[in-house]
Amino acid sequence: MFSSLDKMIRLWIAALQFSELIVSSIVHMLYGFYIFSTAVAGDLSQALNELLSKPNMNIEVKEEVVPRDTSTNESLPPIVLVHGIFGFGKGRLGALSYFAGAEKKDERVLVPDLGSLTSVYDRARELFYYLKGGRVDYGEEHSKACGHSQFGRLYEQGHYPEWDEDHPIHFVGHSAGAQVVRVLQQMLADKAFKGYESTNENWVLSLTSLSGAFNGTTRTYLDGMQPEDGRTMKPICLLQLCRVGVIIYDWLDIPWLKAYYNFGFDHFNISWKKVGVWGLVDCLLGNSGPFASDDWILPDLTIQGSLRLNSHLHSFPNTYYFSYATKRTKKILGVTVPSSIFGIHPLLFIRVLQMSQWRHPPDVSSPYKGYRDEDWQDNDGALNTISMTHPLIPVEHPSRFVKDDSDCHPLQPGIWYYKIVEADHIFFIVNRERAGVQFDLIYDSIFERCRKHVFRKTPQTLPNESHH
Repeated sequence: MFSSLDKMIRLWIAALQFSELIVSSIVHMLYGFYIFSTAVAGDLSQALNELLSKPNMNIEVKEEVVPRDTSTNESLPPIVLVHGIFGFGKGRLGALSYFAGAEKKDERVLVPDLGSLTSVYDRARELFYYLKGGRVDYGEEHSKACGHSQFGRLYEQGHYPEWDEDHPIHFVGHSAGAQVVRVLQQMLADKAFKGYESTNENWVLSLTSLSGAFNGTTRTYLDGMQPEDGRTMKPICLLQLCRVGVIIYDWLDIPWLKAYYNFGFDHFNISWKKVGVWGLVDCLLGNSGPFASDDWILPDLTIQGSLRLNSHLHSFPNTYYFSYATKRTKKILGVTVPSSIFGIHPLLFIRVLQMSQWRHPPDVSSPYKGYRDEDWQDNDGALNTISMTHPLIPVEHPSRFVKDDSDCHPLQPGIWYYKIVEADHIFFIVNRERAGVQFDLIYDSIFERCRKHVFRKTPQTLPNESHH
């Protein structure tokens, strides 16, 4: 009797898990299609407007053009916005903006396009060459270990070639983008770029994290990563479906489609032109390609993966750090639950609920000493709030909680100032209308901090402003 009851319970749980997988897959595919179709519709609309406006080109409108002095703006350090997982930079997905147009709030903003699913390490290397110029060098040892080409995309002209200690940069990273900047700063400190022996940590003036992934997330286990090691995937899970889709997409190698959106695995050379049909089979079986190693983003986002990364990363005394940690949960009678129904994006609602109830498997060793499930219950649907405040594992970095931005002025370098904001993980990206006035409040405060409160020697001269 008990054995049959146990079998029924197991079947019921399996049925629930399978149903959840189907629902999650459909929701994610629909959202991906929505983003893609929105970008295409926007481009078609823009092209149509340009076509219709051509007959009126013969109408001459004389307008006095006031020359603009750009010398002041050019002396300001650029603000570099670094996207997160499944993200994209300027030039991808047509006119769609990952940061929902926030880059227009300042005249010196760069939005690099990095691999959307590549590892934090690979993305940090790509970011360096995007700024300095040259062909991306992933490093000989790393490339051999991970089974991909040592060299990648060529940037004939860097977007900020003068970058050095005297011309440092402000970075703003969303989600995994924040950890990418930390890895890049450590590489600069370690002089890890061949041919650039003068790099150091002071090339980074400030790092602002928006829902940054510093300490990993329990969502990776819900999506399919094994909690035992944080490296491998479960046989049947959402990530396996994603893996198959990405491999087929890259193998087909349709030029116009990859120019529109690219997962960033070109250096793995899995195009049908190079590996043929058997190469595709080999990738799908997990014997080769990006998913055959840890050199993709999900292993870096597990708690174990973040611990491995953090064990080599430092916070530096001359860099300013600020983070916005987001959450969409609250406690009711001691139980953590979603704080809203309609305020959470449909893509994230199920995960907010699941992450708030996450329990680390009792038969699996804890990911780090002192781990407690209750510390990881608050979340924004993609990351746990505890992961977003500041680096905590394996060693906690100096930090200070901030209620109001004015409370932390004057800012001190080397300290992680963090603020907790009621929002889900994609509240401040892609769709500006969702966040409403909060969108402007967040980004205005970020850009104002970079321009008015973060400097090393003397305050910067702002546009239309001079020191007397």
